[in-house]
Amino acid sequence: MRFSIWPTTSQPWDTLVDVASHASETGWDGVWVADHFMPPVEPAEGPLLECWSVLAGLATCVPRLRLGSLVAGNTYRHPAVLANMAATVDHLSGGRLVLGIGAGWQENEHRAYGIEYSDVPGRLARLDEACAVLRGLLSAPRSHFEGRYYKLVDAPMEPKPVQEHLPLLVGGGGEKVTLRIVAKWADEWNTWGVPEVLVAKGAVLGRHCEALGRDPGTIARSAQVIVNLDATATTPMRMPSVDVSAAEMQDMLGRYEQAGVDEFILPDWNLGTGAARRDMMDRFLNEVAAPFRS
Repeated sequence: MRFSIWPTTSQPWDTLVDVASHASETGWDGVWVADHFMPPVEPAEGPLLECWSVLAGLATCVPRLRLGSLVAGNTYRHPAVLANMAATVDHLSGGRLVLGIGAGWQENEHRAYGIEYSDVPGRLARLDEACAVLRGLLSAPRSHFEGRYYKLVDAPMEPKPVQEHLPLLVGGGGEKVTLRIVAKWADEWNTWGVPEVLVAKGAVLGRHCEALGRDPGTIARSAQVIVNLDATATTPMRMPSVDVSAAEMQDMLGRYEQAGVDEFILPDWNLGTGAARRDMMDRFLNEVAAPFRS
């Protein structure tokens, strides 16, 4: 199993580099970056660095780690623009990028910036088309696409990524449509939740794969919850979280593994700052993750 860190972009750049560099030096497998411009709660105040600029910066100053967007909001960028950005970051990193994408959900960002915010079916229909656009541009010499929302006419994209097949991750857990998009397009799938959630949604994904004639084993799976070891911190926001001992978290990782999860992603949002956060990262890797590291 892989283990990756998810630092919040609300912290200064040098702090982000410190987190990612420590992860690289101590044996973590990856670093993930969210794609938001403001907090989701009102009043929406506080700094957030932009996802793809952060990924480009980390690509040039932090070695070894996989780098990924968790996840890029499809509504924020035309997929042809995103494809070019992703290929460039893959070059900057020497072939370490995972392109994570989702339908886009944070309404206050759309409202503040005047970005179209359609209903859920509309956003998911755009995501399905965007995956087709991305896959074509990232792999084909020229792309033509005639969709309802996106159109390409003999479109080039050079240079192609360093990776022969740049991994496309689709994030989300919607069982009727999102997981069908995962089954159709994704190399990797990510969702929030405890192991039981991954078991249930993984079964739904399997049924979508069967309907599309795809082997579900070809889709890597990752998951995250906010982990509060020994109740040493408070959990920010209203995201899935667990208050556990190291032994209890090890048991949970075993259940994630049984659910088919290949990568556990640890948000740093409640781990403190500076040396305290580095200590918590080390503790998680050495006391919790060690038996599962591949």
